[in-house]
Amino acid sequence: MPGKNFALRTDPRETAVLADAAVGDLARRLARQMLEASAPPAPDDPAQALAMLHVLDHLQQATERLQREAAAAAARAGAGYPQIGAACGMTRQGARRRWPGLFHHSSEKPTEHPMMTTPARPFDVLLVEDDAADAMLIEEALSERGARNLVQVTDGVAALEHLRTPGTPRPDLIVLDLNMPRMNGRELLKVLKNDEDLQTIPVVVLTTSTAPDDVTSAYSSHANAYVTKPVNLEEFERAVQSIDAFYLDTATRPRP
Repeated sequence: MPGKNFALRTDPRETAVLADAAVGDLARRLARQMLEASAPPAPDDPAQALAMLHVLDHLQQATERLQREAAAAAARAGAGYPQIGAACGMTRQGARRRWPGLFHHSSEKPTEHPMMTTPARPFDVLLVEDDAADAMLIEEALSERGARNLVQVTDGVAALEHLRTPGTPRPDLIVLDLNMPRMNGRELLKVLKNDEDLQTIPVVVLTTSTAPDDVTSAYSSHANAYVTKPVNLEEFERAVQSIDAFYLDTATRPRP
C-alpha cells in the first residue's frame, strides 16, 4: 500500500560497505578509461588520484540528481516526508529541507496533511515578514498544502504598495509579522482594517511576541487571529499549516 513502511535486507553499516565497494569499483573503471589514451602514470604522478577525484565528484552529482528523482517518485507513489527521510536515515524535517516542494502542485497523501478541497485556482497569500529564514519556512509549509501564489514583502509600506497596485490579485489571506522596519505590523493592521477595500481580507498575526499588550492590541485592531511562532521547527510548520487549513479550506471567505 502507498506510504507503508518497508524493510531493508541489510542494516545501514552493511549497506554502506556494499555501496562503497560498488562505487569504488565503478570510479576506478571510469578513471582507467579516462587515462587509457595517455601513458600509464608514474608512481609519484597524481594523475590516477586526480582522475578518481574527478569521477567521484561527477558520481556524487549524479547521485544527488537520482536521489531527487527517487524522492519525487516515492512522493507520487504515496510516501510522505517521514518515509522519505527514514529511507535516507534523516528526520522528516531533514528530508523536507533537502528536497523541498515534493508535494507542490500535487494532491498529497494523508501523511502530509492533504488539502480538504481542490480550489478552482491557487490561493493567493500575502506574507508580510522581514525575517528571511521564517519566510522560507512559511513558504515551504504552505507549499506542502497545495498550490499557493505566495507574495512576500518585508514591511507595511511594501504591503500597501502591493495591495493598492492596479491589477494585483486580492489576497485570500494575509500573514503578518509585528516587528518590521518602516511600517510595522501593528501600524499596517490598523490601516488594513480601516480601509473599506481591504478590511475584509483575513489577517493572521504570526509573531514571536507573547506580550499581552501585543495580543490585546492586535485583536483591538480587528486581527482575525494571533499566533505565536513556535521555536520547534515541526511545531512552526504545523502552526502555519493550521492557519492555512482553517482560513483557506474551512472558513467561508468574502467575495472580492
